Amino acid sequence: MSTIFTKIIQGKIPSYKVAENDDYFAFLDINPNAKGHTLVVPKKEENKLFDLDEISYLNLMQFSYRVAKAIEKTVPCERVGLTVIGLEVPHVHVHLIPLRSMADATFGKKQKLSDAEFKAIAEEITKNFV
Repeated sequence: MSTIFTKIIQGKIPSYKVAENDDYFAFLDINPNAKGHTLVVPKKEENKLFDLDEISYLNLMQFSYRVAKAIEKTVPCERVGLTVIGLEVPHVHVHLIPLRSMADATFGKKQKLSDAEFKAIAEEITKNFV
C-alpha cells in the first residue's frame, strides 16, 4: 500500500513542491513548525532511514543539503535544522526547519499559513534551489 508521501509524489494528493529530481522530492510541510518547513523524501518507499542503502542515504543528504541552502536564501532564520524522526509516516523523510529559536524545533508548536503563503514560499524556495 502506498504511503501518503508516495501519493504526493505521484500527484494524487496536492502539495507545495519545492524541488525534485529522479530520486527525491521536496515539499512544504502543511502543518509546519515554522514558515518554510520542508520535507524531503526518497521517491522509492523505505520505512526507516538506516534501511536505505549507503548510496541512497548519501544522495538523500546531498539533495537535502541543496534544499536547505535554498531555504536559507528564502526564509529569514538563524539556521536550518534537520531532523529525521519518521514515526508518523512509514516512509523516510527529512524535516528541514528554518530556526529562529529552539521553539521552532519542537513539534508541539505549529504555524498557520494560508494557501497563498504556502504557494509564495514554495515558489521562492524553488527559485533558490540550484
